Amino acid sequence: MNDGIDRRGFLKCMAWAGSGLVWTFAGGIPVSRAFGQPHHADKQADFTFVQISDSHIGFNKPANTDVTATLQLALDKINASPTAPDFIIHTGDLSHTSKPAEFDTLDQLLTTTKRQVFYVPGEHDTSVDDGKLYLSRYGKDTAGNGWYSFDHKGVHFIGLVNVVQLEGMGKLGAAQIDWLKQDLGSVKSSTPVVVFAHIPLWAVYPAWGWSTSDSEQALAMMKRFGSLTVLNGHIHQIMQKVEGNVTFHTAMSTAFPQPAPGTAPNPGPMKVPADKLRDVLGITDVNFVARDHHLATVDASLSGATVETHEAPAS
Repeated sequence: MNDGIDRRGFLKCMAWAGSGLVWTFAGGIPVSRAFGQPHHADKQADFTFVQISDSHIGFNKPANTDVTATLQLALDKINASPTAPDFIIHTGDLSHTSKPAEFDTLDQLLTTTKRQVFYVPGEHDTSVDDGKLYLSRYGKDTAGNGWYSFDHKGVHFIGLVNVVQLEGMGKLGAAQIDWLKQDLGSVKSSTPVVVFAHIPLWAVYPAWGWSTSDSEQALAMMKRFGSLTVLNGHIHQIMQKVEGNVTFHTAMSTAFPQPAPGTAPNPGPMKVPADKLRDVLGITDVNFVARDHHLATVDASLSGATVETHEAPAS
C-alpha cells in the first residue's frame, strides 16, 4: 500500500499520548472533545464506546514495572467520564506471556467498569499456545482464530485477527478474508462500519512489521461504505490517517511506549524517566457526530496533559 507518508511526515503526525479511546457515534461521522469536557448541546451522541489496547499484563521490565497500576489509572479516567460507554473494545496484547494469571488480573480490572468487553488478540496472547487459552476465555461465538462481527445501534463492528499467521507483518489469511466477504454481503453501504484488529491494517512501518500484508484485500471490500473507521494497537503510539471515507487510528498502550519508526534499531519497550511515564500513557476522547467527515482527536495523558494528534494527509 502506497500511503504517501514519509518518515518525516509520520513523526509530524504522531503524538505520544492516548491509551483509551472514547468513541461516540452520532450520525456515523467522527469528531472529538478533550477527555472530561462536556458535550455541546447540538452534538448529542447516539452512543459511546471505549477502546483500550496493549495492556501487557505480566510485563515488569524497567520501561514500566507496574503495568497493572497504569491500566487502573486509565480505567479510573474512563469510569470518571460523564458519558458512560455502552461497551469497551480491547485491541489486543491483553497479556504479556499468555499466562492464566495475567488474563485473570485483566478480567478483574475490567470488571470495575461494569461494561461488556469485546476483544481481539495480540501476538502476545497467541504466540505461546497458538491462542488456545485466549480462545477458551474470550473466543465464544467467534469464527476461526477469533474473528467475529456484531451490530450496535445502526453501526456494524468487525473484529479481525491478524496475529496468528505472522510472516514479518500481520496477516489475515484466506479463510478470514472469505468470511469477511460473506459477513459484509448483507451490510448496506450507508451503514457506518468500525473494524478493529491488533496490528495496523495500513502500512505504518513495514520494516518493523507494523502493517498487515493482505489488508488491501480486506479494505477493497469495504470501500463502498460511506463511513469506515479502522482501529488498531500494537505500535504503542498515536498515528492517524484519513483516506477518503476511511479513517485509520492507532491507540497508545496502557503499559509502555515504543520508539517512533526508524528512531531506534528495533521496536520494543522504550524506557522513559519515571516522572515522564504518565505523559506517554493516557486517554483519548473521540466523538462521532455529523461534521466534515473527518476524525479529529484530542489525547489526554494520564498526567493530565493534553496533546493534539495531527491528521495525516490523505494519499
